[in-house]
Amino acid sequence: MTPLKIFPTFCALCCFIGIFKLPIEYYTFLRILVSAGALLVLYHTITSRLPYFSIVFLAILILFNPVFPIYLYRKGIWIPIDTITGILFLLINFIEKQTPEKEEEITEKTQEHALPIHQRAVARDRIINPKKLKEQ
Repeated sequence: MTPLKIFPTFCALCCFIGIFKLPIEYYTFLRILVSAGALLVLYHTITSRLPYFSIVFLAILILFNPVFPIYLYRKGIWIPIDTITGILFLLINFIEKQTPEKEEEITEKTQEHALPIHQRAVARDRIINPKKLKEQ
């Protein structure tokens, strides 16, 4: 398992644990952890060209940032936020990343099968011997 899959899974687990009533130190740790995880995922979603996930994880980064914390003051508001954030961290593990390398491989494969223009014109004008077709 790659670090890109382990760290978001750990962030999701910590978000699910954050649903319970815990000391304030845990939530400070959770802010730092989720911010780091969101920053990591944000970098990979931008390089993988997944704009919707980039926007979502940018919002998570802003909401959980430890430098300028956003206080919602009620546990009832943070429970769905922690749950949704945990689900998003798990979901990012199952999203197939569209890297530029895969796009290059696809174009290379299509270029291998394409015939040059002068060969396509010649292939259309060939006379086929019916005897050879029967033998095959």
